[in-house]
Amino acid sequence: MARYTGPKSKIARKFGEAIFGDDKSFEKRNYPPGQHGNNRRRGKKSEYAVQLMEKQKAKYTYGILERQFRNLFSKANSSKGVTGEVLLQLCEARLDNVVYRMGISTSRRGARQLVSHRHITVNGGLVNIPSYSLKPGDVVGVREKSKSLQTIQDALAANSSVYEWITWNSEKKEGTFVTIPERLQIPENIKEQLIVELYSK
Repeated sequence: MARYTGPKSKIARKFGEAIFGDDKSFEKRNYPPGQHGNNRRRGKKSEYAVQLMEKQKAKYTYGILERQFRNLFSKANSSKGVTGEVLLQLCEARLDNVVYRMGISTSRRGARQLVSHRHITVNGGLVNIPSYSLKPGDVVGVREKSKSLQTIQDALAANSSVYEWITWNSEKKEGTFVTIPERLQIPENIKEQLIVELYSK
């Protein structure tokens, strides 16, 4: 299986930040993984290494594979606007990401599973493609039969995040992808310019 399914804490430690959300084991050991722990001397990273790390961080954050990510970059590069900004906007418009942002799942990995297991609808129709790209005005909801699922109820009860580009109706268990977010509205700590420089070589 191509997608990474290993320990999330290990990846978070590699990047030095909790990219998968709150993580107790990351808080205890917030230094890179490895046999020698924090004692190992690490030399200055090359420009390429820094750019590559930023791309890997973006891929792991959104749960996107290399080929998909490269395709998104090509799409962003050929569109109007700032390439790096458009790249993040395309990532944010993915169905699995919007399901996560709406609070239907506590993680993007869980959101991807809900979509692929046919629990999510878009504009009233079932969609089971996590990479499905939403357009402003699209309505994302929980399938009628799935509204009683405990995992969805628990996730919605625990969710306190509010995003300006998304509205949520808790009674109907559906929300609207109102508009494509501006870069300032996207909370992810990703230096997209480094990714653009990497792919532009």
